[in-house]
Amino acid sequence: MTVTLPSPASPLKIGTRGSPLALAQAYETRNRLAQAFDLSEECFEIVVIKVTGDAVQDRPLKEIGGKGLFTREIEEDLLSGKIDIAVHSMKDMPTLQPDGLILDTYLPREDVRDAFVSPSLSSITDLAPGAVVGTSSLRRKAQLLNRRPDLNVVEFRGNVQTRLKKLSEGVADCTFLAAAGLNRLGMAEVPATPIDPEEMLPAVAQGAIGIERRIADDNTAELLMAIHDVPTGQRLAAERNFLLTLDGSCETPIAGLAELQGDALHLRGEVLRPDGSQAISGARSGAISDGAAMGEELAEELLARAGSGFFDWHDS
Repeated sequence: MTVTLPSPASPLKIGTRGSPLALAQAYETRNRLAQAFDLSEECFEIVVIKVTGDAVQDRPLKEIGGKGLFTREIEEDLLSGKIDIAVHSMKDMPTLQPDGLILDTYLPREDVRDAFVSPSLSSITDLAPGAVVGTSSLRRKAQLLNRRPDLNVVEFRGNVQTRLKKLSEGVADCTFLAAAGLNRLGMAEVPATPIDPEEMLPAVAQGAIGIERRIADDNTAELLMAIHDVPTGQRLAAERNFLLTLDGSCETPIAGLAELQGDALHLRGEVLRPDGSQAISGARSGAISDGAAMGEELAEELLARAGSGFFDWHDS
């Protein structure tokens, strides 16, 4: 098909949250599209959309609705035609999209690691017994308490800048941020130490940017094809199917990472009880084309090993 390119008179509208990191991701998307088609920035319009997840900062996500709180308003505007595409942090994305929308474009993945952030310490092992750790992530909380049950983990919601401000005010001894976010914001001055995935397996799809569109919008699909990163898509197919088969909500601490090695894909996964009292992990290796199936198989293995009692907090 002949692709109709956006123009200053009819720009492609890019929907995003308003945090500095979300805007950086939208700008990266715009810049990649502009470069791919030799277009000016004026051919694109960044549309900031307020989402519930950013408006409510004083309660854990699981109490106010889970991952969808970062996407619902944006997806409504995408479905209505107010925007043409939506740019998301993939680790915030529910595993299923609303009818009429599809998520099939990914930018090259950034650093997948978590970063330990502290003005005076450089690792988890440096924390004194009973130290206060700030995080809003159920996964990080469970992983920390599994390794260090003596730690005092407190709720630490907000964007990168908000959490760094809380840390500087002494609300906690340390916090954790995605290394990818710090890199994308150019925040080399932050006292952050990347954590090897062997020590702390990251969130599913951490470090990846996804671009959502309307299924019926063939022209936009053609545009996005020019910036899609195939290896990132292959990795996320395994990770997100692992998450979907396990429990894609914000109630279960889940970690997962797929890596490509030549023609093979290696997937690691972990599921934990929220209090860190149990952690079950496993791995699969196989052909890249079997990534989605491996994700499902690994999830089913962990579910079988966990047994029904592992998830009893869902009913409490």
